[in-house]
Amino acid sequence: MAKEHTRYIFSMGELKRKDNSIVFKSAKGNVYLPIEDTKELYCMNEVTVNTKFLDFIAKAGITVHFFNYHSNYSGSFYPKEQLISGDLTIRQSMAYIDKRLEIAKAIVQGIANNIHEVLYHYYRHDKKELKPLLDWLKNDVSAFLEKEVHIKQILFIEGQIWNRFYDSFQYFLPENFILNKRVKRPPDNPMNALISFGNTLLYTKTISAIYHTHLNQSISFLHSPRAGRFSLSLDMCEVFKPIIVFRTIFDVVNNRKLQVEKHFDKSINYALLNEIGKKVFIEAFENRLNEPFLHPKLKRKATYKSAIKYDAYKLVKFLLEEREFIPFSLKDKY
Repeated sequence: MAKEHTRYIFSMGELKRKDNSIVFKSAKGNVYLPIEDTKELYCMNEVTVNTKFLDFIAKAGITVHFFNYHSNYSGSFYPKEQLISGDLTIRQSMAYIDKRLEIAKAIVQGIANNIHEVLYHYYRHDKKELKPLLDWLKNDVSAFLEKEVHIKQILFIEGQIWNRFYDSFQYFLPENFILNKRVKRPPDNPMNALISFGNTLLYTKTISAIYHTHLNQSISFLHSPRAGRFSLSLDMCEVFKPIIVFRTIFDVVNNRKLQVEKHFDKSINYALLNEIGKKVFIEAFENRLNEPFLHPKLKRKATYKSAIKYDAYKLVKFLLEEREFIPFSLKDKY
């Protein structure tokens, strides 16, 4: 079986169909991309496409994610959904009414568990200042989620988890990457830039994963369903942020693969990655996403990328068969 590739385009140009291949035309010339093993295209700059090209890649089952020059996510094109299930959509809608709190609690518990596991690595390496946070994540968060609470309270504790996680960066990251306050649109410092960029990449990966299931992207449980976004992808990617996005960030920062002076745009207060910085981060992100491990239940090798899709299947089984929904655990690798 051929390896399925994600391909990134960083230059301005035009994507076209040429016979049975994809060709990218830019000022540097033409680059041909084989269609057989391409599953995702990331356009990280201003790229022109036409309907002939979109029809061509739709038939090949290729998803395209578009970003503007400043790395802001513009949107995704994916082929007409083949895996439509009216029965599952009805059950998913009913679950939003009857079981939303149960699913939302499971997601927030998953976030806490995976952040605990990520931080425990640093605690074991003499960062004892993390112990109060580790205890809070393990004990207090779990106790809170066992109570009868409403969705606003669940969202509040989720916000507390992330804020305390961000505060912990001071103990194991260089000073110029310390996060004083999370700012999203637009980011206002290097760490905010990395978080926003990494979260967006993970969100698009989750969109692609859910596309290959019968789930309805618009019906979510932790996040409120809204027009103009894939709310379920926002839900399903949350537990993977500590594992994929933040472990990638900690790797590239602590190992000096990314440096503020070299890899961020000085003209806007280092608040965006430059092109070289994007390439460094994306390489580390893809390596993390495709890192293999032995899946204890399937008894075969899996990756974090496949784990995202497995979580979507877990949700399907919860909706159709009422099996308990427990999101991916870094500790258990399931």
